[in-house]
Amino acid sequence: MAHIDRRGLLLGAWAMLAARPTFAQSRESIAASPLATTAENQAATFRNQDLARPVRTIPAAGRPRPLPPHARSLAGLSFESGGATRTVDDYMARRRTAGLLVLKRGEVALERYGMGNGPESRWTSFSTAKSMTATLTGAALQDGAIRSLDDPVGRYLPRMVGSAYQDVSIQNVLRMASGVAWTEDYDPTGKSDVVALGAAMASLRPGAILDLMASRHRAVPQGTKFNYSTGESCLVGAVVAAATGKPLADYYAEKVWGPAGMEADGYWQLESPDGLELGGTGVSARLRDYGRFGQFILEDGVAGGRRILPEGWRELAGQPDSEATGFGKLEKDYPLGYGYQWWVLPRKAGTAHDRAFTAQGIFGQFVYVNPREQVVAVVWSAWRQSWQTDSEFETYALLAAAVEALRAG
Repeated sequence: MAHIDRRGLLLGAWAMLAARPTFAQSRESIAASPLATTAENQAATFRNQDLARPVRTIPAAGRPRPLPPHARSLAGLSFESGGATRTVDDYMARRRTAGLLVLKRGEVALERYGMGNGPESRWTSFSTAKSMTATLTGAALQDGAIRSLDDPVGRYLPRMVGSAYQDVSIQNVLRMASGVAWTEDYDPTGKSDVVALGAAMASLRPGAILDLMASRHRAVPQGTKFNYSTGESCLVGAVVAAATGKPLADYYAEKVWGPAGMEADGYWQLESPDGLELGGTGVSARLRDYGRFGQFILEDGVAGGRRILPEGWRELAGQPDSEATGFGKLEKDYPLGYGYQWWVLPRKAGTAHDRAFTAQGIFGQFVYVNPREQVVAVVWSAWRQSWQTDSEFETYALLAAAVEALRAG
C-alpha cells in the first residue's frame, strides 16, 4: 500500500468532497468524487472534473502548434510484458486506457482514444499537475520573480513565517524533501494529513490550505529525506502565485499554454471560488495539449522564439540531485528517482529510458519525456485502483518499445 499512497492519492481529500454537489450539470452521469466511481461512470467523471470544483480557465493559444504525422506509424506496435507479446489494442483494453499519444520530434507516431474519449475530450491530470506547477517555478526563476531556489519559503509567503516551512528552501520543497511531517496515506480514522487537506479543500475557504501547511511540524532536517506531499505541491503553487502576483492559470497561459501552442482551453481547479489553484492536482486538458506540454519540456522551455525556462532547466528538474531523491532511495524495491516534481526512470546508457523522466498521476496518468530519443508520450488511464504497479511497469515496457521502434525515424 505504501507504494500506492506516496503518489498523492488525495483519498481523504476526495472523500471529503464526495458529499458536495457538482458546480454544474454534466450531460454525462458522473460520480461526486473520482474515488467514488463505478467502472461505468469513471471515464465520464474524469472527463468532467472541471464541473466538480470552481475552476479558472487557461485560455488556448492564438495559434496552435501543429503536430504533423510522423513518417512511421506505431499502430502495429507490439511489446513484451509479463512473459507475453502484447499489442497496443491489448494494452488499452486491459489497462483501461482512455488516451495514448506518442510524439517523435513533435510529430505524431501514435494517437489513440478509448473509453468514450475523442480528440476534443479533456481529462483530469491528478498529480501530473505537480510537474506543471514545478515548471512555473522555473518560469518565475527565469523572470526574476523568484530570486533563487535557495530562497526560503517564508520570503514569499508571510503566512509561513513562524512555521516549520519558514526556512525551508524552495528547492527542497520541489524535491519533496522539506523535512516537515506529512502522511500522504489514507487513514480512515481521520489522522492522515491528506484527510486534513481534503477538509481544507471541501471548506472552499480562501487560505485554508496554507493554514493547514503552517500547522505541520518538523520531522527531520530539510534535504535529508524524501516524503511525498500533495500539500507541498500546493505550497509551491502558492509561492509562484505570490512571487509573480498572478494566478497560476494566468501565469501558465502566459508562460506555457500560449507559447507552447495549446489548441484548446484548459481548466485548473481552485481552492475556493476565484481563489488559489490547487498546485498538486486539478488541471484538465486535451490529449494533444498534454503532449505539447511534454514537448515544451523536451525543448528546454524554448517556445515561440523565446526562452521561458532557465537554460538547462530540463536537466535540473528531470534528474535526482540529492542523496534523498536518488535512484532506489524513495521507497523499498522501487527503482525510480525524483527530480523537481518529476519521477526519473533508472539510467543506463543505451537503454530506451536512459535520461527519461515522467509526470505521474493516480489511476494511470503519465506525461513521459525522453530528451535523448526526442520522444514525448502521454497516457490517460482509468485504472480501477488508485495505483497499479504492474500497470505502471507495463506502461514503461510499451513506451520502451515505442522508443526502440522510432529510433530509426
